[in-house]
Amino acid sequence: MVAQEFTVDLNKPLVFQVGHLGEAYQDWVHRPIVSKERPRFFKSDFWEFCTRTAWWVVPVIWLPVVCWFISMSMNMGHTLGQISFMVIFGIYIWTLIEYIVHRFLFHIETSSYWGNTMHYLIHGCHHKHPMDSLRLVFPPTATAVLLVPIWNLVKLFFPTSMAPALFGGGLLGYVMYDVTHYYLHHGQPTGEMPKHLKKYHMNHHFRIMNKGFGVTSSLWDRAFGTLPASKVAEKTR
Repeated sequence: MVAQEFTVDLNKPLVFQVGHLGEAYQDWVHRPIVSKERPRFFKSDFWEFCTRTAWWVVPVIWLPVVCWFISMSMNMGHTLGQISFMVIFGIYIWTLIEYIVHRFLFHIETSSYWGNTMHYLIHGCHHKHPMDSLRLVFPPTATAVLLVPIWNLVKLFFPTSMAPALFGGGLLGYVMYDVTHYYLHHGQPTGEMPKHLKKYHMNHHFRIMNKGFGVTSSLWDRAFGTLPASKVAEKTR
């Protein structure tokens, strides 16, 4: 007897269903449902609430933290120029982290029950329902948990007087990333650069999902050979 293929019921909480897809999960999760309808993740109202975050929560919570860390470096005797350089360097480092995490963690291929379940929670849900506006930015509680070891690493590798500004710059880069990411999905860009970024990111979602991992910039895609080919170039092959 041939085993019946598992089918996800979109009318029921999804998180504990997707693991049963096994090897079929990768194909399922990368077939986006272009709808603003919001799927339910958990039966529990509490856990369901924890998965939803409005975009404006990110800058409201984290920009004051950014300012606090930068002010720490100002109190350590650095000039405005030095602090500006460290903040910009922190943002630069964030763009690399953004690329690495998106490429190697968010797009890891899974097939086990818990592997599929965890992947769906951290990024798969975004590819399946790319227009879900409340599951697009990272929940602040999860961000706070991750920031603790990152802050300790920054203190370990950089001088004490530099660490706060570098960390503040990296955190500012994260805020810029999450806000930009939301805008690329739900905004209507008018400038040339925003239009390019939106097209670039939508290309990642709907055309070539194994390339174009940068969100705020295509810098690291160019550097590491994951820049998607243009449609014109593909047609001439």
